[in-house]
Amino acid sequence: MPNIRIANAPCSWGSLEFEGLQGEAIAYGQMLDELVETGYRGTELGDWGYMPTEPEPLHAELAARDVALLGAFVPVALADEAAHEEGEARSLRVARLIAEAFEMSRWEQPPWFVLADDNGTDAVRTGHAGRVTPELALSDAGWDTLARGAERIARAVKQQTGLRTVFHHHCAGYVETPDEIARLMETTDPQLLGLVLDTGHFTYGSGGDDPALLAAALDRFGRRIWYIHLKDCHRAVAAQARRDGGDYFQAVRDGVFCELGQGCVDFPAVVKWLEQHDYDGWAVVEQDVLPGMGTPCQSARRNRRYLLSLGI
Repeated sequence: MPNIRIANAPCSWGSLEFEGLQGEAIAYGQMLDELVETGYRGTELGDWGYMPTEPEPLHAELAARDVALLGAFVPVALADEAAHEEGEARSLRVARLIAEAFEMSRWEQPPWFVLADDNGTDAVRTGHAGRVTPELALSDAGWDTLARGAERIARAVKQQTGLRTVFHHHCAGYVETPDEIARLMETTDPQLLGLVLDTGHFTYGSGGDDPALLAAALDRFGRRIWYIHLKDCHRAVAAQARRDGGDYFQAVRDGVFCELGQGCVDFPAVVKWLEQHDYDGWAVVEQDVLPGMGTPCQSARRNRRYLLSLGI
């Protein structure tokens, strides 16, 4: 029987990695308390420095609340070979922290190292998020560089910490569309690099709101999906952004990633797929909560109730 456990993440409390998109300054202690209060038992690390950056106090804060640490998201400018060395060093700093905290814990499974492109830094890709055409894709040489960088970091993380790496496709980066996700998966070692499928980023990045696109992606990438993020995509906001030419950051500010069940992601179908494929792991709720979008604690509670209505 599948064992799907539900977690949440600091971004749902306004801790976002992009300049200018931060929500209210909610301290990690309050975030963890509210996470538990609203029915979750796992979290990701959040941006470096949001939670303690030494393993002992990090483990202590999580253990005091019986919360598991599931992973840490690190963006690297993988299409720029000159950034690989620094990106590897930064990745290892994070990976060592979460690996050492795991060694002190009683968590069921090691956390994932979540690698991503340095999203939101290329003006063209940021300006065309949700409507990327093949002409905006990397060149063959660029893809080779990106794939080498991803494998280099995943290999270093595995060798030095024992953690496995999943890649996070993401709007406003070079791995956004279904074909771009496929290109990365085809050009990287399936034993070294998995995929964290993000339902919201996939839906917005696919350029449409047809649920069949996500269903096809689950089947297309199934063997590489080691981890999953549950995020919704607001149909009207996405359509307006595509129609008006709004960039990624404006779409997020407008609420393109809404509460679960309020957008166009077919979560019942996602849950059915996970169950049919005996998914045994965590599914992490992510809802980018910004000022004016309501109280994070209340949104987290509604998102948990929605998933409970689907049987998970």
